[in-house]
Amino acid sequence: MENINQEIRNRVNLREIYRYLGYGTNTPEASVENLILEVLDRLLCTIKPKNLYKVYHNKISGNQVVLQENNRTFVFESQNLADNLAQCSIVVLLTATLGIEADKLLQRYEILHMTKAAVAQACGAACIEAYCNILQEQICEELSKKGTKLYLRPRFSPGYGDLSLQYQRVIFQELECTKRIGLTLTDSLLMYPTKSVSALIGLTANPQSCHIGKCSYCDNITCVFRAI
Repeated sequence: MENINQEIRNRVNLREIYRYLGYGTNTPEASVENLILEVLDRLLCTIKPKNLYKVYHNKISGNQVVLQENNRTFVFESQNLADNLAQCSIVVLLTATLGIEADKLLQRYEILHMTKAAVAQACGAACIEAYCNILQEQICEELSKKGTKLYLRPRFSPGYGDLSLQYQRVIFQELECTKRIGLTLTDSLLMYPTKSVSALIGLTANPQSCHIGKCSYCDNITCVFRAI
């Protein structure tokens, strides 16, 4: 556990935390930077990250993403998702969470120190993003060992673009999230613990420059998949 938490720490983008806190591209004053580092270190000493994923063959038919695994087939309807996965023969369903410990720390800060609570929200968002990036790279590397070199497409989550949030139920059912890692859905289809992500990840044999962390470097500011 300590190893993955340290790896998350190494991958956290502090500028993302600044952006979540409303600083845009600016760097906050030293006192705020110190507070961010204090809360981030406390969070990383607390969390117990967990994940689940499953690999599927992918076929695109119009606005439908058709995933197949053994004799099972199910469909996601979304033009944005279909465009994102158009060149992908493999799609991974992924869920990841920092665990209930992150929520407990946040609740504690909300009672004792609201400024730290705001910082903890931002740090938690950056940490779950870093964790997902690590997982994506590990999955891609593992699948590439089986044959053709694969490249990642950006994660695509229910509720993004025209992909209905209702597909959260499909992912949770497929991966048995509640049973296996204690990740649950609220009636409004939000995840608990809150610092969690569900997503579809495409892998393609075609070389890609548009994957983890690349939006901030890309000149295509009109891209529908742009993260920032």
